[in-house]
Amino acid sequence: MPDLRRDPIVGRWVIISTDRSGRPHDFVPLLPAKPVSTVLCPFCPGQERLTPKEIMAYRPQPAEPNSPGWTVRVVPNKFPALQVEGDIGREGVGLYDRMNGVGAHEVIIESPGHTDSLADLPAKKIEDVLWTYRDRIIDLKKDLRLRYILIFKNHGPSAGATLEHSHSQLIALPIVPTSVLEEIDGCRTHFEQKERCIYCDILRQDLSDGDRVVAENHEFVCVTPYAPRFPFEMWILPKRHAGYFEESQKSQFECLAPILSECLRRMDKVLARPAYNFMLHSSPLHERTGEFYHWHLEIIPKLTQVAGFEWGTGFYINPVSPEESAKSLREVEI
Repeated sequence: MPDLRRDPIVGRWVIISTDRSGRPHDFVPLLPAKPVSTVLCPFCPGQERLTPKEIMAYRPQPAEPNSPGWTVRVVPNKFPALQVEGDIGREGVGLYDRMNGVGAHEVIIESPGHTDSLADLPAKKIEDVLWTYRDRIIDLKKDLRLRYILIFKNHGPSAGATLEHSHSQLIALPIVPTSVLEEIDGCRTHFEQKERCIYCDILRQDLSDGDRVVAENHEFVCVTPYAPRFPFEMWILPKRHAGYFEESQKSQFECLAPILSECLRRMDKVLARPAYNFMLHSSPLHERTGEFYHWHLEIIPKLTQVAGFEWGTGFYINPVSPEESAKSLREVEI
């Protein structure tokens, strides 16, 4: 019989209906993989003139900005969703509310290698990418117009990537997104009732049960959530309570990089290198939610499509139980 499960954080229900599909190899990519492009890539070294001027870059040796020799490079998005210039200009238009599209939209080029995948990079290189995320959040946090920063990665055409060179993106917003507010509200309610962080409670239970644990080290754990929206959805969370990603210390990044690498490699092995999205959820920039909110990374392979039932109800139908997903991911040889 299908299993109805409720997410304890936001209250969202999902349907785990394992009869609708089967084992990991039953999944096929939503879009076929494209051959490596021979077209001039704006993210490759030597082509820096093809991007807007860099915001920052890591270079082992001193060099001029917007020149080769970088290991991680950050540039403004050439087609930004929001723009840095201007004031917010909040106003009411009759019943409706509007504001100017003020914010920031940046691209983090994760490696100079055109064919490099984040999963295949050495842990130290991934650590550099994480430091870049932190540096950009800290810098943008100074702008009091901005209230939330989302860092995300679209890997593969069916996940929304328009360029194959490995990169992630940052969008800074003048409002806190609804999905994050729902998480924060759920965390706040749990904390008011029990004086505990709900993510910490989830970690304690999942580490005790073990059925949904994919990987762990002494600082981080990767789990498949109890009520996942999508097959093989994974969360990576710090074991010690932490509300703000940008407050992470060097020792934590040294542990986050290898577990992120391991989880991506496990996913690639089980699911034959699928397209995926990941999102970094952290506390809003200027609100003190760190006491009860717990930052985390969500990784979602693109294996199924959201259709009419999901759009119409807010329920998700997942054809694979999180326990089976975790078992496949945990036991695969990498």
